[in-house]
Amino acid sequence: MSAWPTSPAHHRWLDQHSRDLLAFGRRTADPGGGARWLGDHGEPEPDRPVSALISCRMTHVYGIGALLGVPGAGRIAAQAMAGLTGRLRDTEHGGWFSAEGTGGKSCYDHAFVLLAASTAVQAGLPGAEDLLADAQKTFLERFWDEEAGLCFDTWDTAFTTLDEYRGVNANMHAVEAMLSVASVTGDRSWIARAQRICRFVVATAEAHQWRIPEHYGPGWQPLPEYNHDQPDHPFKPYGATIGHGLEWSRLLLHLASAPTVGEPAGLATAARELFARAVTDGWAVDGQPGFVYTTDWTGRPVVRDRMHWVAAEGVNAAAALYGYTGEVFYADLYRAWWDYVDEYMIDHEHGSWFHQLDASNSPTATVWPGKADLYHAFQATLGARVPLWPMLATAVDEHLS
Repeated sequence: MSAWPTSPAHHRWLDQHSRDLLAFGRRTADPGGGARWLGDHGEPEPDRPVSALISCRMTHVYGIGALLGVPGAGRIAAQAMAGLTGRLRDTEHGGWFSAEGTGGKSCYDHAFVLLAASTAVQAGLPGAEDLLADAQKTFLERFWDEEAGLCFDTWDTAFTTLDEYRGVNANMHAVEAMLSVASVTGDRSWIARAQRICRFVVATAEAHQWRIPEHYGPGWQPLPEYNHDQPDHPFKPYGATIGHGLEWSRLLLHLASAPTVGEPAGLATAARELFARAVTDGWAVDGQPGFVYTTDWTGRPVVRDRMHWVAAEGVNAAAALYGYTGEVFYADLYRAWWDYVDEYMIDHEHGSWFHQLDASNSPTATVWPGKADLYHAFQATLGARVPLWPMLATAVDEHLS
């Protein structure tokens, strides 16, 4: 029997699950442009405004759906993207609002604009080329710190005052976006920027036993106790975030597989170490299957809830390491984690994945109510089916469309 990451039978299941997820999220597109946060049954949440994050993620997901030949996916992607060219665009100061009526400009959101625009270009959506050009210009002018080789985190609305906080989470999604832009455009300067970010993260993680410090002040001074009073924060939790160790592991292998990268062996070694630390600290450490959300700096669990995105990143990291190394150990974990996802995470009655489970693997909604978007779950259905380079949208276009 073939190892699951390379099994044609398993790939057929993954393909069907991709399409099931796309069917679940079809109501995300808002008539006024952009995409809506989805509820438990895939219904748009009326009390949540159209946001850049959800609009970007759904542009990306349904853009790939169009590349997979799913009828209607291109229309949904175009409608989600219309929020980025319309109501979420700041025509006065440039950049994108996090949501209608909100102030401030975040690197996190703008990294996703880069990702969405690059996927939209790959999918051939009208207006995508202009959006990508605008997104690249804004990102380089406002968020890329050439001196540090890292990204600024947050500006005020007018881009006049820079917040003192610096964060690894936004830089992580910037790496994904940078490599995606390079894949679509062929501009290798984005690979070089991504490599600078990754060098910092690898060096910092190695100095902390491969747990990644997430939060910093000006000059990138670490803030290890940041958000100690908000340990389950959805974007900036206290301590080490298990899912980010897994996600960085995968991103390092994408970078190691990219052209012009001069240190693939070192990146692959770091990917193994980050993965091993995340599994040791996070997987089934409290007597129940599943990944805990966060740990302290000794590896002790802090937030024991299971977030769906962590399991999705675990699946894709295991697939990436198996694809890069050929070692069956990673294929075995890949299979075990999909079994876990099938038993606990996938909502077989109403569709998509539960976004949050408690420590006993029962659905809860204290951090992630509803089923906001498809980004992590959908990507988990694709990682084993395409190579590590180019990045996802381009790889799907070249290998699955």
